[in-house]
Amino acid sequence: MNPDSVKEALAREQKWSQNRRRNVINAYTLFLKFNGMTWEPPRCNVTRKIPFIPIEQEIDDLIAGCPTTVATFLQLLKETAMRSGEAKRLKWTDIDFARGTVSINTPEKNSLPRILKISPTLITMLNVLPRTTEYVFIRDKKSVETNLQRNFSIPKNTAEKNFRDQRNKLARKLGNERLKQIHLHTFRHFYATMLYAKTLNILKVQQALGHKNLMNTQIYTHLINFPSDEYDVQVAETLDEAKKLLEAGFDYVTDMDGRKIFRRRK
Repeated sequence: MNPDSVKEALAREQKWSQNRRRNVINAYTLFLKFNGMTWEPPRCNVTRKIPFIPIEQEIDDLIAGCPTTVATFLQLLKETAMRSGEAKRLKWTDIDFARGTVSINTPEKNSLPRILKISPTLITMLNVLPRTTEYVFIRDKKSVETNLQRNFSIPKNTAEKNFRDQRNKLARKLGNERLKQIHLHTFRHFYATMLYAKTLNILKVQQALGHKNLMNTQIYTHLINFPSDEYDVQVAETLDEAKKLLEAGFDYVTDMDGRKIFRRRK
């Protein structure tokens, strides 16, 4: 209840990042407002960092090296750009297996609900998981009740710790220290960056991420730095071949001599 003592505590705390310091200041400002008080908050200069964007092979190596449930969770993040909290809230009824879509009905950070396509690979991975509760990644009914009370803030010693342990182990095994820079939110940055590189349509990226403010999406226009515009090019002579290429991530380009031309960025 003493703003001066809070300022002294903030001044003594040297280990916090500027982001954390800003969050504490904002939280304390709201606390004082709730109690009919005010203060002169200390200045806090937050420098927005450009997020680390791994290459797709690094993402795939990480997913392949994780146990089934964690691998499915990460594949879902890769294909949908869900925040980890949104993925934890995912219910079986949010997945349309027939159409190959996932609905994000409980978005975080005041984002917009959205429906996104998922691959046959992810559908297969999801179908392997046991369906013991209405939630995809919460198996124990007691855990459902506990996580509802905690707003699905899964304890650090479970999902997040399992991910970190697997990530660090794989980084050592594969001799790639870059893997240690991959966090759960990195998958969202990766998705947005790749989608913008593929479409050059920032509004499409905004829609996929569920952003209400385009300014939150525009950072991804500055992350594209490909050394060349090299593509894998494939030709489809039948409808079935074209379907398989689309499922593999190829984009239709044009028709030529009765065949359909597709390409995918390397």
